[in-house]
Amino acid sequence: MPYVKVFDLELFYEKMGNGDNIIFLHSGYSRGILAFAGQMLDFQKRYTCYFPDFRGHGRTRCESLEWSTPQIVDDILQFMTQLDIPKAHFIGYSLGGNVGLYLAVNHPERVISLTTIGTSGFCDPSGVEEFEPEWILERGLHDTINQMIERHKEAHKGNWEEFMRQSSQDWRLYPQLTEDQLRSIECPSLFITGEHDQYVGEERVKHLASLVKGSHYLVVPNGSHRPHMVRENPALVNDTILQFLM
Repeated sequence: MPYVKVFDLELFYEKMGNGDNIIFLHSGYSRGILAFAGQMLDFQKRYTCYFPDFRGHGRTRCESLEWSTPQIVDDILQFMTQLDIPKAHFIGYSLGGNVGLYLAVNHPERVISLTTIGTSGFCDPSGVEEFEPEWILERGLHDTINQMIERHKEAHKGNWEEFMRQSSQDWRLYPQLTEDQLRSIECPSLFITGEHDQYVGEERVKHLASLVKGSHYLVVPNGSHRPHMVRENPALVNDTILQFLM
């Protein structure tokens, strides 16, 4: 299992496939191989695929439990430098989509194309209170607690409560990108949402696409916040992205 030294991290990642580079940027509360399990087989046939675990997530290790979207952006850039990846396609889901937007805005020379799934491009903390540790404990959601412990034990050393606090804090603060910054994105861009995504949806993704010149969007019929995942519509999402990348 590969690790690479990135700043104060031992950053864990998976790598598979051959071809041009794609870096998959996972969501909060998840990690690389979980967030994109429905994409691995299709994309590794044509691309070299990297699935890093973000700071504070999965198997990535660090003495500090603090993290934020801007820190993750810096980590990904250093990850690319360490692995001699001058530029890449990026596919980001939710939090990872926000990371991808920051990369496209601030480091366009490293971004060949950007695909986001489940992000509107703007900060909206609606619903975040249901992910705070106090709310989870009050309602006795032991399955959620056990899942967060299992998924991120190496990253948060079993301190699932601090992990959830950091996640909620980041959700409340980011992304902090203006419409003018989003208009500055010049790389080919594809924005995807599920029809019933409570955090994004058609209206918001159309607005994001209207700001980024030449971009495209897809609303997945009957899709939720995770339309690319197994049991939703990974075939449609994968085929759309692969056609976009050609």
